[in-house]
Amino acid sequence: MDPHIGVDESGKGDFFGPLVIAACYVGPEHLAELEGVKDSKKLTDKTALHLAGVIKRTCPHAIVAIGPAKYNELYSNFRNLNALLAWGHARAIENVLEQHPADLVISDQFANPEGLRRQLFEKGRNVRLESFVRAEADPAVAAASILARAEFLTRLDRLSNDFGMTLPKGASQAVVQAGAAFVKKHGEQALANVAKLHFKTREAVLQLVLRP
Repeated sequence: MDPHIGVDESGKGDFFGPLVIAACYVGPEHLAELEGVKDSKKLTDKTALHLAGVIKRTCPHAIVAIGPAKYNELYSNFRNLNALLAWGHARAIENVLEQHPADLVISDQFANPEGLRRQLFEKGRNVRLESFVRAEADPAVAAASILARAEFLTRLDRLSNDFGMTLPKGASQAVVQAGAAFVKKHGEQALANVAKLHFKTREAVLQLVLRP
């Protein structure tokens, strides 16, 4: 395996919590330590949190965590999730390249990867970018996905503690109900501190709050 950087994100489809993007450099010298590292979606939360600690001790990495309040501010500027993702991916990759040189970056494909290529080019980084579906099969992308997932879980748990109620993952009906309970307890304006406001889930939350 040629050494390279993998990049992935977590929280993109979750109403509550941050958007987290992680990048990780993996070379042949790291593979023995990364046994058990695979796509974070196939791991339990507990395993992802454990493996994230192993990866952090083993590989050069960077994590860009965008909390809900900052996310909502950035989204209002970008008006496009893929543009926001490209910006975050480029920032994470840049942070790893400052720790360790690499010629190749692999990312999971999100819409058009040209935005990410352009961001890297504008930063003066002459790296080859490969984006494809199910890139988590690659060990560096899998490691990045675990780092992002673990950071998302940690920050979501912290938000739950800060506001005194459980903020569930995803965007299911249980999330809508939790959102309605949050608004009744803390008010609609506070929702910007815990949730991604452009989600249609927000409309469902507010409709549930108003329901007699």
